Amino acid sequence: MRSERVRLTTLYGGLLVLAGALLTGVVYVLVKETLYSSISLAVTTAVPAQRLEDLPTSFPTSFPSAVPASPGPVPPGTFPREPFAITRTVSDAAESAALERLLTVSVTVLAVYALLSVVVAWWVAGRVLRPVAVITETARRLSGENLHERIALDGPPGELKRLADTFDGMLGRMERLVSAQQRFAANAAHELRTPVAVQRAAAEIGLAGEPSPERVARIRAKLIEVADDSERIIEGLLLLAASDQGLRERRPVAVHEVAREAVDALAGEAAERGVTVSVRARPLTVDGDAALLDRLVHNLVANGVRHNVPDGRVEVRTGPDIGIEVTNTGPEVPPETVPLLFEPFRRLTERSHAPGGGAGLGLSIVESVARAHGATTRATANEGGGLTVRVRFGP
Repeated sequence: MRSERVRLTTLYGGLLVLAGALLTGVVYVLVKETLYSSISLAVTTAVPAQRLEDLPTSFPTSFPSAVPASPGPVPPGTFPREPFAITRTVSDAAESAALERLLTVSVTVLAVYALLSVVVAWWVAGRVLRPVAVITETARRLSGENLHERIALDGPPGELKRLADTFDGMLGRMERLVSAQQRFAANAAHELRTPVAVQRAAAEIGLAGEPSPERVARIRAKLIEVADDSERIIEGLLLLAASDQGLRERRPVAVHEVAREAVDALAGEAAERGVTVSVRARPLTVDGDAALLDRLVHNLVANGVRHNVPDGRVEVRTGPDIGIEVTNTGPEVPPETVPLLFEPFRRLTERSHAPGGGAGLGLSIVESVARAHGATTRATANEGGGLTVRVRFGP
């Protein structure tokens, strides 16, 4: 920061001194060009020609400035009697004295001006760089515990004010991301701890002593179920991490066909739960990753089927104007909890660990995949229960 201040001081001070020197030079040249005529006019006006003719032919030798301007030698101590010669002699002497005085005063004033310019340039450079120093100190203090701090620069609009506001916005995004990652890590640890504990309990208690074949079969089925549950959680975490990294390549994907395939794949589960699924798929093509878009649509439809009521409905719509929209009946969803459903491991109700219950990653994966494709995700609670989730692509 000190070196930048020295550079700015040198720049500002140099420009001010150069401007002062140029101004002094221009004033000196302009005064020199017009000074002689001004003095001659003043002398001629103040001392008429007839009075000049009456001057004596000699004068004291202590008047050195009266140097004759007429050609030819003039004896010492004599003054030319011609009016024009006298006027020129006096004007030349007055011009020389005035220019000499002007030069002395100008150089003195320029030296003082240069000194003041350096002081003012140093002060201005400090004022200009003060927001940068504040940003630097704030960035140096930042850690995971104080991401809530902000610069909050108070000043007029400008480049540095925009820089400080941009830095504050970046801190806000970092704070949200760090908080989300911390919650995600805590929830993931909790979710993975549960199946591990179940497996350990089943192995220690269920197989203790001399277990019967029926008991061994039940424990075996339970261990397989827990292992499948853990596998789904890990698969969801890996998919979430992959979508958060963005897309490596894009290809045209017919989303309306993906929607039909997702509905067909979940038709059996929907029939078991007594849920009717309908599709109104208008053509919609998106440049993106086919596997991620398939997972997005599948999670939306599966969420609508699994979080529903007997004899419920799920309606899937696609189109250029609406993107992807999935509406389902179901239990009442408090509006204030809707945004929280997109966070990992967030559910409307506590997890029961029943088969097909899900790990709470469905909507978080939907939002991550949509963000990777430049889409926006929005969910609203329906009157009478259920949820409507919309994914819009493009502007």
